[in-house]
This record gives sequence, C-alpha cells and structure tokens, in this order.
Amino acid sequence: MDHIPLRCTCGILQGQVNPEPTSGRARCYCKDCQAYARFLGRQDEILDDHGGTDLIATLPAAVNFTTGLDKLACITLTDKGPLRWYATCCRTPVGNTSRNHKVAYVGLVRTCLAVPPSSLDQAFGPADIALNTGSASSPVPATPWATFQGVFKIMGNAAKARLSGQYKDNPFFATTSGQPIQEPQPLGEDQRRTLYRDTD
Repeated sequence: MDHIPLRCTCGILQGQVNPEPTSGRARCYCKDCQAYARFLGRQDEILDDHGGTDLIATLPAAVNFTTGLDKLACITLTDKGPLRWYATCCRTPVGNTSRNHKVAYVGLVRTCLAVPPSSLDQAFGPADIALNTGSASSPVPATPWATFQGVFKIMGNAAKARLSGQYKDNPFFATTSGQPIQEPQPLGEDQRRTLYRDTD
C-alpha cells in the first residue's frame, strides 16, 4: 500500500508513514495514555468509549516529516516513561517513543493519520490487541495471546534495526548526538496530579 499521510489537525505539521514495517496495532487503556489525552485537551477525539488510545507500532524510520517540524514537541509524564510527541500548533498527538534512540520503536496515535478508518485497517490491520485493560473506564476483554505476538514482533523489528543500523534513521532524534530533536518537558507535580485524578 502507498504511504499514509500524517497530518496535524491544522495542517502545519505534515509527513507520511510507510505501512510496511508495522509491528502491530493496539488499543492502550493505561492511565498514562489517558492522562496524555487530557493534557492535550483532546480526550474526546483520542480516547474510545472505554478510555483506549488506538496506537500503530512501527519503526521510526517509517515516519517522514515534510513540513512543520519546528512545531513538534514532547513531554514526559513520568521519570522513566516514554517521550510523548505532539504538534504544538493544535495539540495533535503524534506518537510515543523510547527515551533511548537505539530502541527503534514509535507508537503512532491514530488521530495524526489523515485517512478514514477503512484505509487505516487496510494499511495497518485492525486494532485487535488490548493493552492494560485493568485501567479501562469500563470492562474490556484482555488479549494475552495477541499481545504476546505483538510484543514479540515489536522486539524482533527493533532488534533487526539495531543490528542493521537502521535505528539511526529516526526523525525524533538527532543523528549525530542521539538526543531528542526537542527537549522533553516534564509535567509539574500539580499538573500531573490533576491529570491522573481525572483517570480514576
């Protein structure tokens, strides 16, 4: 399938995603993802009826930004948690990456991909993995076997990228230094407390 357009809501940040390296697609119900959606003020668009975020797991090398890269920023919700990238112009979520640039992984948030649901399913497959279901706002069936298979594939693709050097092709990190292209911004304690209280 052709590359999938990546676009923030206002259209300043744009790019494309190659669907071929996709490791899987899941809905994550963790409190961190719910808090992040609330931080952006877009929980009604990001979260499903059970509080889940639709994520596409792929290699950073599959992502290419073409315009508006200066609007890309990231925050951290916890000291050791992932970097959560978004467009500052309209607070559209983009994806989650490891803090370590050598870990070739990005979980793209479905709302940054400018295609209808049917095209998304065709390109990346259905979101048939449910993660952290214990934090869902209402009961969601767990998917242990599908989760195992998805994690195994993510780890395999990341390992191949590490061995081949493909991990260096990462638009979220500087090639020479391996540092994030934007300084991660930690949330203040009061802000975190408010966001996480809303997930309870």
